[in-house]
Amino acid sequence: MTRTSQWPLPSDSIRYVVPSRMVQMLDTHPLTQDLYPLAFGHYRQARGHHMHRQHHDDHLLIYCTDGLAHLNVEGESHHIHAGDLLLLPKGAAHRYSADTDQPWSLHWVHFAGSLAPAFCEHMGFSRQTLIRHVGQQPRLLVDFNGLLSVQQTGFRPSGLIHAANRLRQLLAAVPLCAEPLAHRQPLDLDSLHGFMKEHLDERLTLENLAELSGLSPAHFATRYRSLTGVAPIQHFLHLKVERACQLLDNSDLSFRSISDSLGYEDSYYFSRLFKKVMGVSPRDYRHTRRH
Repeated sequence: MTRTSQWPLPSDSIRYVVPSRMVQMLDTHPLTQDLYPLAFGHYRQARGHHMHRQHHDDHLLIYCTDGLAHLNVEGESHHIHAGDLLLLPKGAAHRYSADTDQPWSLHWVHFAGSLAPAFCEHMGFSRQTLIRHVGQQPRLLVDFNGLLSVQQTGFRPSGLIHAANRLRQLLAAVPLCAEPLAHRQPLDLDSLHGFMKEHLDERLTLENLAELSGLSPAHFATRYRSLTGVAPIQHFLHLKVERACQLLDNSDLSFRSISDSLGYEDSYYFSRLFKKVMGVSPRDYRHTRRH
C-alpha cells in the first residue's frame, strides 16, 4: 500500500488514500488499469512536513504552489520553490522536508499503472530531470482539485474511475503548462472559469483567484476585467445565480437549501444578490417559470 507522510493534517489540508481493495479494482478495470491514483492531497503551509522513503513503490508528482522545501534524491540535493513541479519516480530513494521559515504548500498524487512510465516521459521527466518549473498554473490547480472531488463520492467505483481519468487529464496537460512563457496566454480564462464552476459551494475571494494566475490581486482584477468586461468576483456571483436558477427550475429545493449549497448561510443576503442580478426575487422567478 502507498506510504504517505504522517504529517498531522490541519483543517485546510486534505489527504486521500485509496483503500487496498479499490486499488485492486483500479488495477484490473479496463478503464483504469493503465493509469490510476493511489493517494492524493493538498497541504497548505505544511510546517514540519517531512518524508523519507528508502523503497519507493510508485510514482509521486508534487506541485509546489508556495514556500520552499528541501529534497534529496539518491544522494543529490535540490531546493523546491513555488511553481516547481517535481516527479519522484518508482524506485528512487528520497527524502524531503518543508523549509523551517517558509514551509511549502503543495498538491500531490501517487500513481501507478502500465502507462505510468510513459506519462512520466510525456511530462518531460527523466532520471536526470526530476524538477520542472512551470510557474503558477490554473490548469494544473483545476485538475488537482478535480482529483480531490472524489472524496465526495465515498469509495464508489464510479468516483474512482472518474478520478483516474482526471489524473490522465492532469498528466497530459503538463507539457502545455511547461511551454515557454512567451507562448502562454496572459490569463487562462477557461481554467479560471472551470475552477469557479467546481467551487460554487465556496466563497472564493479575489485573493484566491489571483493566486491561481500568479498575479497580485489588483493586477489580476485589472487584467481579468480588460479581457471579459466584468470583475472576477462579479462573474463568480453570476455563475452562482445561474446555478440557483437551474435548481429553482428543476427541483423543489427551498431557496434556503439552494443558498446553503452555494456557500451562503444567510439566504436573505443571497436573495438580495439574486434579485440584483436577475431583476426579480427567487420566489417570483420560480413562480414565473412554472406558470
